[in-house]
Amino acid sequence: MSNPILRASRLMAIVVVGAGCSGAPAVQDAESAQVQGAAPGEPTLAAVRAATERFRDVKVALAEGYIQDPSGMCATAEMEGRPAEEGAMGIHYFRPDLLGITGPPNPRVSGTGTYTDFRRPGVLIYEPQSDGSLELVAVENLVFIRPWERAGNRQPPSFHGVPFDRMEDDPATELDEAHMFEPHYDRHVWLYRENPNGVFAQYNPNVSCKHHGRTRRTATEREVGLDQVEKATTPRFWTGG
Repeated sequence: MSNPILRASRLMAIVVVGAGCSGAPAVQDAESAQVQGAAPGEPTLAAVRAATERFRDVKVALAEGYIQDPSGMCATAEMEGRPAEEGAMGIHYFRPDLLGITGPPNPRVSGTGTYTDFRRPGVLIYEPQSDGSLELVAVENLVFIRPWERAGNRQPPSFHGVPFDRMEDDPATELDEAHMFEPHYDRHVWLYRENPNGVFAQYNPNVSCKHHGRTRRTATEREVGLDQVEKATTPRFWTGG
């Protein structure tokens, strides 16, 4: 883990400790902690949490246009060539319109968006529970590298001074390090699950995918499973309508 992430993580520690709670004190403390971390124009972690609390109910996310990522997987560090001790990410739900996605994977998910506002994140991450439900653990933004660079950007996007991680599949390995997406930058913010590796770490050892097989999927979600996604070409589907 890079030093900037460690420094930012120490600064945000109070936010992570309070991530499992929804009371006002944790949010107020987060606001105070983030005064130093947020760059001009960036939201504090408290502001991001306040803006995303409603997504703790995955039905709200679905109603607002988020869909499960086409692989349907619960991503772990080990699946992407990292030590298992680093933990997992979880199940990703994304907004095709915010990511600039206009068509099915060909062969990977690609898009044209350069959106980075965490108050309405492009991606939500859930952990499957033993009863088949989903629990929100983090929010994320993702931008595809090609459109980001075409827009004249020379450096990766950043949030609170921490550059986004670069995710790109290595064809020399059997693993898919970019989980079916074209090369992209992303940043996770673990507002809803304490992460000993830091609020901006890529994986979280306190997140597990062991109940992934028990997670219930709604009829809408089943329709956007991998096989169906490859056949889905209507604009309505890819704009979250």
